[in-house]
Amino acid sequence: MKIISYNVNGIRAAMRKGFTNWLKATTPDVLCVQETKANEDQVEVAHIEAAGYPYHYWFSAQKKGYSGVAIFCKKEPRHIQYGTGIDSMDFEGRNLRVDFDEVSIMSLYLPSGTNVARLDHKLEYMALFQDYINQLKKDRPNLVICGDYNICHEAIDIHDPVRNKNVSGFLPVEREWIGNFIESGFIDSFRYFNKEPHNYTWWSYRANSRANNKGWRIDYNMVAQPLQENLKRAVILPEAHHSDHCPHMVELSF
Repeated sequence: MKIISYNVNGIRAAMRKGFTNWLKATTPDVLCVQETKANEDQVEVAHIEAAGYPYHYWFSAQKKGYSGVAIFCKKEPRHIQYGTGIDSMDFEGRNLRVDFDEVSIMSLYLPSGTNVARLDHKLEYMALFQDYINQLKKDRPNLVICGDYNICHEAIDIHDPVRNKNVSGFLPVEREWIGNFIESGFIDSFRYFNKEPHNYTWWSYRANSRANNKGWRIDYNMVAQPLQENLKRAVILPEAHHSDHCPHMVELSF
């Protein structure tokens, strides 16, 4: 099973940049999308269906044109879970899960901490999310959580760890949380296969950052420990240019 996660920074804008052709050529079994910035009825879903994804699910923010997640599937899942049931987490459309017989796959868009109020919200969300996942794993042990975590874990995951040490996304409290999240029973699938530096998933639009590869690795496919033997491959796909992020893939063998 090939699973790709992609923060598209606006699904409609990405589709105007060739996203649908990329999807048709890449052919993941499941695509987890973040930052859709659209409701389903605002998207030309016929193009997504024509690309081979008749099963597509959307969980949008209450605020139009903001946040939102989606999952596109080649095969119909046996269950779709919209949100977490926790109002303070769900009003911005940040969690969506599909369950198959072998695996459950979540598209996650963790908040950014762009100012003090948003950082407080992010830290609250992180704590609630950890508790939610601790409970979910009891029923869904074969869990893959794909998405934009808005956190770099280690210095290797960011182009300038010294200058960014006080910037949200690389704050000690955020790094500690994601480290503890992994320790709670997950595998950072990319790092499982690749220990090399200079591998990023997001670049600022400023200062020609992407061309100079001055990026951050803030997107992850976190795979629950029971699936370790099923891990086959994990890669970042920086050749896709529909967003300020790029897609990243994990393959599981069942």
